[in-house]
Amino acid sequence: MAAPTVDVHAHVLLPEVDALVSGLPGHLEARALDARRNGPAALAVNGPMIGERITRLTDPSARLAAMDAQGVDVQLVSPSPSHYHYWTDEQTAENVYRLANEATATHCAAAPERLRGLGLAPLQHPDLAVHALEHAVEQGLLGVEISSHAPNQAPSHTPGRGLFRELSDPAYEPLWTRAEETGAILFLHPFGCTLDERLDQWYLSNTVGQPTENAVALSHLIFSGVLDRHPALKVLAAHGGGYLPTHIGRSDHAWSARSDASIACAHPPSSYLNRLYFDSLVHDPYVLRELIRVVGSDRVLLGSDFPFDMGTQDPVGALRAAHLSDADFHAVRGANAAALLRKD
Repeated sequence: MAAPTVDVHAHVLLPEVDALVSGLPGHLEARALDARRNGPAALAVNGPMIGERITRLTDPSARLAAMDAQGVDVQLVSPSPSHYHYWTDEQTAENVYRLANEATATHCAAAPERLRGLGLAPLQHPDLAVHALEHAVEQGLLGVEISSHAPNQAPSHTPGRGLFRELSDPAYEPLWTRAEETGAILFLHPFGCTLDERLDQWYLSNTVGQPTENAVALSHLIFSGVLDRHPALKVLAAHGGGYLPTHIGRSDHAWSARSDASIACAHPPSSYLNRLYFDSLVHDPYVLRELIRVVGSDRVLLGSDFPFDMGTQDPVGALRAAHLSDADFHAVRGANAAALLRKD
């Protein structure tokens, strides 16, 4: 029997989460930062785009009808990354992740055989992130969605480590440990690029910013030794892992040529790619073929970014356009995801 077609990159919008944080101290500043990073033209497009898709983002029956039209049997549903709200204090962050986890679980409960879910973890509070992961699992979710970095709410005076917490930060070690212990999925989906106004035109904040943030975050996990210390970690990278997989040769060269690049990383960076998972959303059949060649056909999973405009409305068709072997096509279409999403 053929494996079901599984889309691992699909989102749900949770208006109750935004209502929770609306008007709180820091909310206006966070919105202003988002506006500055994206630019006015992008914001003018975003509103109508969301409005056209709001039913599919919030109504399980509309979601299921759209999945039927796409030929998708199962979705792994994660909250819109706009719900991260990494600017919040510890109490508000706990309220956010609890509400998001519970609301996502409720949405997926409308069709549990077809909808599986992920929760949120507040990376700005590393200790709280562990509790968020545990809470998500308690709700029947398969893990949590995280961004590529978080603002550092307790900045140090160490050069280069004041403004942001990278995924290499030792404070996240308990999160990686608990994720390994529970077998939870960590869906790496960036939201916001720190290049800021350099990308505030032509939607560069997304087209360049997202793959850049993916590459930076994965590089922090690799070069810092996180994947050496946590070999069973289940990290699923959105957008095909961004620029890293197709440019991993430069990382390997640095690792072999420079002592500062190999100080914490035991093996060439390319050797870690087949320990990670990647969605297929790269918008180019030749890039998809290269991604599969580099990371292995067992490490790529179908992804659509449902139902946003930067996704694909025909994920199976996009996969078919890569002209893969039958075995690779069916592995990416669903067999790999069926194995990853299976709960022991």
